[in-house]
Formats: sequence, structure tokens, C-alpha cells
Amino acid sequence: MGRRTLLIGGLATAVGAAALGRDELGRLWWRVPGVEKPRVEGAVDFSGARWTAASEANYRRADRPDDHPVELVVVHVTQGSYDSAVRVFKNPDHQAATHYIVDQDGSVTQMIRELDVAYHAGNRDYNERSVGIEHVGFVDRPKDFTDAMYAASARLTARICERYGIPVDRSHVIGHHEVPGADHTDPGPHWDWDRYMKLVREALRSTA
Repeated sequence: MGRRTLLIGGLATAVGAAALGRDELGRLWWRVPGVEKPRVEGAVDFSGARWTAASEANYRRADRPDDHPVELVVVHVTQGSYDSAVRVFKNPDHQAATHYIVDQDGSVTQMIRELDVAYHAGNRDYNERSVGIEHVGFVDRPKDFTDAMYAASARLTARICERYGIPVDRSHVIGHHEVPGADHTDPGPHWDWDRYMKLVREALRSTA
């Protein structure tokens, strides 16, 4: 019998086996002390990204993809500046944040580890199964979506898709407005999906 099986058994005994289904146990086993994946302070999942931590109130610690499969990338637009996005994601009262922010100059900031569930999509199921990427700008200003932004974001999305085996298509790389129950319109009508998806596929091929 493996260590994971023993730990699950102990956890089930502690909380009552009748109260937890097998799927729920699979999501909880890693929370037993000593099971969580090692974490290095300031580590990033995307090479070249800089780390700035979001408030812990704006995400939930997890152990993805072991407890939740990562199957989607959700594209957002900040509706504000880079500084304002960082500020609100660090604010515990905001109750929302994305994993990444891509600025207009192509720089990438990671604020939440991909291991963890960011509160970004407005839908718990989608939060658990997705990585959220914020883009600095306004939905009604096409000039905000620069060449450098498209290129950097495409490389980021390609790496995420490669890491988790996510198909590079519009069923799996979606806008915030496409999340069920979402009341947002981002990335808006000026986001060039054809261009973006082409860039993601090219970035993916470049590492094949």
C-alpha cells in the first residue's frame, strides 16, 4: 500500500469516510502535512517572468494538476494600468486576481503560482481548471494591444498549453466574457483572436 493511500485513509478516518467521496478525497490528500509540493519563495512558472505576490485572500492554495486538472487559459484585460492591477491584486479586499499580468512592453509578471487556484473567472469550476492572464489596457482602446504584448502573451499561453497538454484552440483558450456566468466583456472586440491563436501555435511549434 502506497504512502498516498495510507494518507488518504487516515484523512478519511479523521473527517468521516461517509462524508467524503473518492473525488473529494483525491482533492484533499495533498493537504496532509508533508504532502504538499515543495515551494520556493519567489519562484515563477514562466521563464523571464518577475514575481510579485498577490494577497492570499485573492487565491486558494492548491496542488494542481494533482487535485484539479488545468484545462483552460482565460484571457483578461485590466481596464487600468499595470500599477493599478498589481495594487488591487495585492489588496485582500479585492477578492480576485489572475496568475499573470502581461504589460504593453511585453514584460510578464506572475502573482500566483499555477499550482494555486486564482479567483479570476467568476466561476469556481473555471477557476479551478484554468490559468488567468491579465493584459494591461482598456477593451475600447485597440492601440493598447501592442505587438510586444501579443508576442509575450502568446509565448506564455504556449508554455501553459504545453505544460498541461491543453489543446490550442478557442474551446480551451477563451476570453473572460466566455466564462459561464461572467459579467465581464474582456478582452473585448478589439482583441485579435485570429492573430493571437496563430502566434500561440507558432510559439508552441518553436519548442517542438
